[in-house]
Parts: sequence; C-alpha cells; structure tokens
Amino acid sequence: MIRLHFTADDLCRITLAPAVNALTETVLGARLSLRQSRRGGRNGDFGFGQARRARSAAREWHHSLHKGPGPRAGVLAELVTEDGFIPDFLLQPGIHDLAGALEAAAATPVERLALDLGIPQAAGWNGGLTRPGRWARELAQGSPKATRALLHDTQDFFTRHVEPLWPTIRQDTLTDRALRSEMLLRGGVDALLTTLGTTWHWNHPTLHVPSPSTHDIPLCGRGLLLIPSWFATGPMVMYRPEAPTTLVYPLHEAPDESTTPDERPEALAALLGRTRAHVLTLLHTPATTTTLAERASISPAAASHHTKVLRTAGLIDTVRTGTAVLHTLTPLGHTLLTGTIR
Repeated sequence: MIRLHFTADDLCRITLAPAVNALTETVLGARLSLRQSRRGGRNGDFGFGQARRARSAAREWHHSLHKGPGPRAGVLAELVTEDGFIPDFLLQPGIHDLAGALEAAAATPVERLALDLGIPQAAGWNGGLTRPGRWARELAQGSPKATRALLHDTQDFFTRHVEPLWPTIRQDTLTDRALRSEMLLRGGVDALLTTLGTTWHWNHPTLHVPSPSTHDIPLCGRGLLLIPSWFATGPMVMYRPEAPTTLVYPLHEAPDESTTPDERPEALAALLGRTRAHVLTLLHTPATTTTLAERASISPAAASHHTKVLRTAGLIDTVRTGTAVLHTLTPLGHTLLTGTIR
C-alpha cells in the first residue's frame, strides 16, 4: 500500500497535467509490450496480469504488436524491468513533448543517472536495475554513444508503436481531464481524490493506493501533480524533494459498447431491475445524487433509493464531499457492469 500524506498546503496545490506526457506514455507502452515477450507467452499470456489490468484499448494495441515480429524497444528494454521499475530520469513530468523530454533526460547529471539506475550497489543501494549491463553502466558514466542509443531507440519505439495511436491517446486524456475537473467542481478535492481509482481510498488526510510494497510518502506542502496515462496498468509515484510529488494513474475508461448493460439489458434488468441497472450503468462516471437523478431522468428521492440498494449490495461506494454525497463503482460493480475483473 502506498500512503500519500497531505497537509493543508498540499490540498491547495493539487494540479492536473495540462497535456498527455509523450515520454511517460512511450516508456509505459514499452513496459506493457515487453512483459509478454519476456515471459515467452502466447497472445493473451500477459505475465503478472498486467495487460489484463490495462485499458481495453491498450490491450488491443498489445495484442496487435505481438501478431507481427514483436515490438522493437532496443536499449529501452534494459531500463524496463519485470518488477515494474522505471528510472526517474525517464520521467520528465513537466515536459510533455517527446523531443523536449528526451533532451532533458539526456542532460541528467551522471551522479543522478547512477543513482536512478542503481549502479552504486556496493554502497548498499537497493533501488534501480537488478543487474545493470554494460550499456547501462556506460550510460551512467555519461557515455555519448550510450546516450545516443537511448534517444534513438526511444524515439524509434514512439514512432513505430505509439505515434499511430496519438490522436486517440490525446482525446482519451482530454476526456479524463474533463472528468477530473467535473469532480473537482462538483465535490471539491475530496471528490477528485475519491474517484481517482476504484480500489483507491481517500481518508483525509491520506490517500491509500494499492501497491505490492508499502510506502509512506509525506507531500511536505509541495503538492501533488496528477498525470493520467493510457498505458498504465496501475499507479506510479515519483517523489522529488524539490518539487511536487508526481502520481501517474490509469485513465478513466469509458464503458465498452460491447459489454455495457445497454447491449445486454435483459440480463442485468432481470438481476437488478431495469431502472436500477440503468443507474449502475450511469455510475461508470462518478456522480452526486442530484447529478445521477438528472442523468437517469428520475427524482432525487428515487436516485437516493436506488443508490442505497446498490451500496448495500456492494456495487457502489458513497462518500460525503462537503454538502453532497458522491457515488462511485466498487470493483465488484465494475465487474458486473463490464464483465471484466479490475
């Protein structure tokens, strides 16, 4: 579990990234695509379950890559380990265009590169690459040849495998940003943090984020930068003592037309009732009781009744945000709605 601890100053300094981050998406796309080939699995054998937890669109992309000769990540593959490690210098949260981010990554001081890659293992450093190879060591020493190889192979992976999807990625990112902005406007910071992930838990002043390892991270008044990712299969935190902590999170996924109750109304209507099934569908995007009533064209009292039944069944969560309450799907509700385990 990752626990992010907020102060009053941090709550006033939560920001949303203004645009999709090209370098972050390229690195996360490489990680997603390489996991299958490293496991030697067939299409659909994703290893660690990571691709199954990716967005449905990213899963389709993942499948398409492995129908051919496979992805070509070059030396970038050496920096993406099976445990999910990504060196901090490859995450340039304040620079959204790929050229600018790569330029900043190439300018990283050698001392920082060595720390990020875990080269000083003899000094007891436990982070970084488990077995840094010759190229990684040369990169950590500032070798121009190693740096050129990284820049070339990262740009090449983006051009071959990510850029064709860029219009879709940008549009989905704008949709996610609109959702987060709506949550902030309707319910304040509490609503924003409550709805970042279906398995995340906001209990003021701490955001609890599921993770294989346990970390307590105080934000120390510098705030939090939220970066949505099309390829992310889970949260990723970058702590920087001189700047706001960065939290990369998977984009909100709109309902899949092939799996929503509108495509199989009789099944869910028989289980929940037609109106209640419709209410559950509408909560794929979190909503207050008033907003839900407007969406469903029912009275607020009826919306409150239906959400109470769904909450009792464990299909939704309800939290108070100021003077209103906010309803969100639970993992069980998401599974029932989409037919996919989250």
